[in-house]
Amino acid sequence: MKECLVVIPTYNEIENIEVIIRKVLSLSTPFDVLIVDDGSPDGTALRVKELQYEYGADGLPWRLHMMERKGKLGLGTAYIAGFQWALAEGYRYICEMDADFSHNPDDLVRLYQACVNSGNDVAIGSRYITGVNVVNWPMGRVLMSYFAGIYVRFITGMSVMDPTAGFICYSREVLKTILQNNIRFVGYAFQIEMKFLAWKYGYRIAEVPIIFTDRTKGVSKMSSGIFKEAVFGVLQMKIASFFRRYIPPRKQPEPIPAKSETSEAV
Repeated sequence: MKECLVVIPTYNEIENIEVIIRKVLSLSTPFDVLIVDDGSPDGTALRVKELQYEYGADGLPWRLHMMERKGKLGLGTAYIAGFQWALAEGYRYICEMDADFSHNPDDLVRLYQACVNSGNDVAIGSRYITGVNVVNWPMGRVLMSYFAGIYVRFITGMSVMDPTAGFICYSREVLKTILQNNIRFVGYAFQIEMKFLAWKYGYRIAEVPIIFTDRTKGVSKMSSGIFKEAVFGVLQMKIASFFRRYIPPRKQPEPIPAKSETSEAV
């Protein structure tokens, strides 16, 4: 079984993509990378293809993979597609992060170790577990994000300080269980829903303090619609949870799955 894959969704990240890939693949922990590109018109996918031959040519195992999708289909669906690919390929741990360096790649090692060495099923890179650790955000956005966490904790009852975080390491078992559900949301609410399901199924969740730095290159994909989805989506999610049971599967070894023949690197 393969060890750890980092899923990075992209749309118009030509200014960041090469640097982020080289940084992740140079870490002391040997992560593999899957780029899920939603038809970026700026050449992001082409640059990834050019880089692939540096990380897997001449008979070496491929460490850089890419999935190309046609058009902007939403952050949540990009992650789900990446997670499903990772499960089919047999990875034990799967991380998610942004391409714009708002998440420090060095922190990937800490998230991975929080699962492997400390027995956690989910490790969240948290902006708020030790105060407010956000750099270069306008105060309005900081307050909106911080109070969104308070709102989510109040409605759902879970104690996660940063429920909208998008820098996470999941164990294979968690994703297998969660993806059996119909994940409904695509923006901020997607991140909340994933954590809520992990919590409802009784998985062990840890928050690892990080410093979040807003992008310096490229354009943010945030919109008011994403925040609205989170506000109303949390209520819908909580109400729906009253009408279902969350029974965690028994933890047991599983066979290595057959190699996926879809969405492989070229």
